[in-house]
Amino acid sequence: MRLLRLTIFLVSALASSFAEAAGDQPQIQEEVWAIPVTLPTIAYVVRPVGNGPFPLVVMNHGVSLDQRERSFFPLVEFRDAAMWFARKGYMVVAPTGSGYGAAALDAPERGLFTSFYSKIGRCENPNFRDAGLAVALLDKWIIEYMTEQKRILPDNVIVVGQSAGGWAAIALSSQNLPAVRAIIAFAAGRGGRVGGKANNNCGPDKLVLATGEFGRSARVPMLWIYSENDTFFGPALSKRMHEAYVAAGGKAEYHMLPPFGSDGHFLIGSADAIPLWAPLVDAFLEKIQ
Repeated sequence: MRLLRLTIFLVSALASSFAEAAGDQPQIQEEVWAIPVTLPTIAYVVRPVGNGPFPLVVMNHGVSLDQRERSFFPLVEFRDAAMWFARKGYMVVAPTGSGYGAAALDAPERGLFTSFYSKIGRCENPNFRDAGLAVALLDKWIIEYMTEQKRILPDNVIVVGQSAGGWAAIALSSQNLPAVRAIIAFAAGRGGRVGGKANNNCGPDKLVLATGEFGRSARVPMLWIYSENDTFFGPALSKRMHEAYVAAGGKAEYHMLPPFGSDGHFLIGSADAIPLWAPLVDAFLEKIQ
């Protein structure tokens, strides 16, 4: 039987199905999956109850330089945001980067996380481009796998990312995957807060240059959302990135939200921020229907 041959293994059902107060919203459930793509990946999944197929949202998390934080499992940096999309009928798959969970503590010498996902090289000459494309490749594998399993609508995929995950989403835009209808980036960038200092980027000029390179071939509609008090990628830098992207030919709306909390960089991780960004996302998605 085909079901016996499925290679998505349910690692743990979080056994939560949410009845919504509004009757027109679907019930949703949360799960943790092991997805056997080229680089086997653990993913947080939240989806409407039922067999689907559903439109897909792939959500990319950021990169923590703290090994202890990388040991947390499962890593769910924006659970409330993922649930917001699921309540709108999307199946949300949030892959956990290699080097997170037990691997972050058990075998740090393997360097899987830094070599495949987050290596940008020395600050004197950072390679932002390849770091973004590496995670974009994982997104491509996940989209292909979910399509093969007939769990999703094959031409209705949205990619969402925050911080380094948002940078990967910008990188993915340069690939123009047929299944991807739109991309949303929150606080996107790489190389922020060198030495723990606010607004101290590893190589701002190189980051802007790489952004323009991605924009040169990108034709997927994008939505970029930042906050005024983002201490990783402040307004001046994010505006330069956006200008370079659209000047090169990329299609991206840019929105700067007011200051949020102590650091707007982490806006997507707070349920309190949903009323701020949800209207922007709703309007954006309505335009691409």
